Amino acid sequence: QVQLVESGGGLVQPGGSLRLSCAASGTIFSIYSMGWYRQAPGNERELVATIITGDGSTNYADSVKGRFTISRDNAKNTVYLQMNSLRPEDTAVYYCNARTVIFTTTDYWGQGTQVTVSS
Repeated sequence: QVQLVESGGGLVQPGGSLRLSCAASGTIFSIYSMGWYRQAPGNERELVATIITGDGSTNYADSVKGRFTISRDNAKNTVYLQMNSLRPEDTAVYYCNARTVIFTTTDYWGQGTQVTVSS
């Protein structure tokens, strides 16, 4: 089992920045990748960015490339999402995800943190 605790959401003006954090606990050794997804009202949950815990390779949604950066601190079992040049359309609940791949693939989710971009 993996537990995830997110922090760092809030209200920011367009063009501003926020950093989200996600601390993992439990069976850390089993985590293959971690990432961030978001869900706006009326929309499906969508991928924002992922990072492979082993080699650090990353993947981003086209809508956030060049503005968001995902990173990890393996010593702290924490993943970060640095969000710059925020836009109103980035407003959503952001969820941390951890994926384990041991015999089968299992996704774990954090409780979500609200990000609101508004003037």
